[in-house]
Amino acid sequence: MILIQGSVGVDAMRFQIDFQCGCSTRPRSDVAFHFNPRFSSSDAQVICNTMRKDQWLDEQKFSSFPLRKGESFVLLFLFLSDKVKVSVGGQHFLDFSYRLPLPDVDTLGIYGDVTVKEISFLSSNPYHNSMTEYPLCQPLKPGNADLQTTPWSKPLPMGLPEGQMILVRGLVTGNADEISLLLKSKNLIPFKLTANFKDESLYYNYSMGQSWGEAQKIKTPFFVFHAERYFEILVLPEAGKLRLAINGTPLGDFCPPGLDSKCIDELQINGSILIYSVKC
Repeated sequence: MILIQGSVGVDAMRFQIDFQCGCSTRPRSDVAFHFNPRFSSSDAQVICNTMRKDQWLDEQKFSSFPLRKGESFVLLFLFLSDKVKVSVGGQHFLDFSYRLPLPDVDTLGIYGDVTVKEISFLSSNPYHNSMTEYPLCQPLKPGNADLQTTPWSKPLPMGLPEGQMILVRGLVTGNADEISLLLKSKNLIPFKLTANFKDESLYYNYSMGQSWGEAQKIKTPFFVFHAERYFEILVLPEAGKLRLAINGTPLGDFCPPGLDSKCIDELQINGSILIYSVKC
C-alpha cells in the first residue's frame, strides 16, 4: 500500500502518478499503472492506462473524481494480486486490473501540477490475504509528536493468542547502533530479534531461564533497516511457532522450545528507534 498526501494548485490542469518498470526516459520505461487526474473540463476526471514498449494501451476514464483545484488530498493505492484499488480521502474510487506483471514495478513517478507533502509505504499482513482493507492510518513523517522513545514496553495481560499479530512501526534514528524486540513470558524470553547496524546483521534468539539458545542469523538479501527511514515489524504466533516479517517480507518461522504464545505477557522494544505505532 502506498499513501500519497498532497495538494493541487488553484490553476492546475493535470498531474499523474506512474508506477513504472524502471526510470528510463529514452526509450521510455513501461508504465504498469498510469493514474492521471485532469482538471481542464468542468468536471474533473481520471484517466488510467498502461504503457508497453512506448505505446499506450486502451485508456479507462473515471468521472466524478472527488478532488478539485486548490484542494488537498490523500490517495491510497492498494496493490492486490490481480488489480490495484485506489481510494481518495478514505473512500474507494476505482479498481484497475494489471496489464503488466506487478513484480516488474520498481519506480514511482509523480509529475505535473501537484505538490507532494508525504509519501508512506505501508504493508498489509503478508500471511493473510484477507487482511487487505484500506487502513486507518496517518502518513509517517518526522517530527510527529506521537513518536515514542525507547526503552518501551507494553504488558500483554491476555497473552498472545494464535493469529493475533504484533505490528510495530517506527523510525530508525540518525546514528543507529542496535535495535531489539523481545517477547517475554515471566522469566523466559521465547523471542528476541536483534538488528546490529555495525555489521548489518539480523539475529533471532531465545532464553530459557538463565540460559540463552544459540543465536540464529536471519538471512536477508540486504540489511532491512536504514538510518532515518521507517520500518514495519510483524510477529504472528501460529501453532508452536512465531512468524516474522519486516517491511512486508516474510523472514521465516521460529520455534522456541515449549512455546505457548498465550503465556507471553510483555512486549519490549529497545535501541536506536522512535516508535510510531504498536498494534497487538
